Amino acid sequence: MKNNFTAQLEIIGINPFVFIPEDILNEIFEASKKNKSPIPVKGTVNGKEFKQNLMKYLGEWRLYINTTMLHNSPKRIGEPIEISVEFDDSDRTISIHPQLDKAIKENLVALQNFESLIPSRKQELIRYINNLKTEEGIQRNIEKIIRHLQGETDFFGKRINKK
Repeated sequence: MKNNFTAQLEIIGINPFVFIPEDILNEIFEASKKNKSPIPVKGTVNGKEFKQNLMKYLGEWRLYINTTMLHNSPKRIGEPIEISVEFDDSDRTISIHPQLDKAIKENLVALQNFESLIPSRKQELIRYINNLKTEEGIQRNIEKIIRHLQGETDFFGKRINKK
């Protein structure tokens, strides 16, 4: 892994992050052929591997450091950490759970609302169902998502207007 550097862990709001050195940032822009958020990256934090997105916020590029990347990261603000980072060109597509796909396609309103969601919101719903372990949990939450997509309920605090 190339692009190694040491950075002090900082925080904005509740989000720990590090700034990426400009030369490394330029190399990532060149490799990704883009300079707009988000840019998928991979690397290590203190030797532990991660996959993450590089984000531009308030005019600055940041690598947000979550607790899976660095244990207890919100309590480690000010600590220097060793980072390696590079553009990640791997496919990050997440397949929709077949039961969720079927339920959405069987309901015209849910289908129209799902298709009108921004890509990150679609991925959030897909990822949520894919991470459930039990069949009972999958079914229960698919029903919740369908009610949400029909504008009947919120889902994690987000609401869709009824059509």
